[in-house]
Amino acid sequence: MELHYAYYSSPIGLIEISGNEDGIATLYFVDERKHSSSKVHPSLKECLLQVEEYFKGLRKEFGIKVNPKGTDFQKRVWEKLSTLPYGRTVTYLDISRMLGDANATRAVGNANGSNPISIIVPCHRVIGVSGKLVGYGGGLWRKEWLLNHEKSSTFGKQTTLFNP
Repeated sequence: MELHYAYYSSPIGLIEISGNEDGIATLYFVDERKHSSSKVHPSLKECLLQVEEYFKGLRKEFGIKVNPKGTDFQKRVWEKLSTLPYGRTVTYLDISRMLGDANATRAVGNANGSNPISIIVPCHRVIGVSGKLVGYGGGLWRKEWLLNHEKSSTFGKQTTLFNP
């Protein structure tokens, strides 16, 4: 089935989204538009809306059907990534243990790096065992921005109109 493309101008760069009725296939940071369609295909409209809500701090979970292409192992890793809580980080070792093989850390890192649907499948929430930010296809500065964005979110925090 043919892929359709849409673009979102986020605070940290242009995002290209591809997908069709089977789900979202990719979500990448890009330098420029490669596809010039001015009309957004219906299969991508909800994704664009949810990505915009995420960047506005209004959404912490995505309810979008995804259809990434990858090996069975990669898909298992990406499924685990999709369960990671908003605003929290885990290590590659943690993901390996979730999969039942603490020795699969390098393979998990490779699968994480091959994730075709960033943000929705939150590979940015995986850090090195030392606690340092390592590896992110969109650049470590974007990974840091995304983690700070999630940590500074007002979800679950009580706000008041007046100072006490």
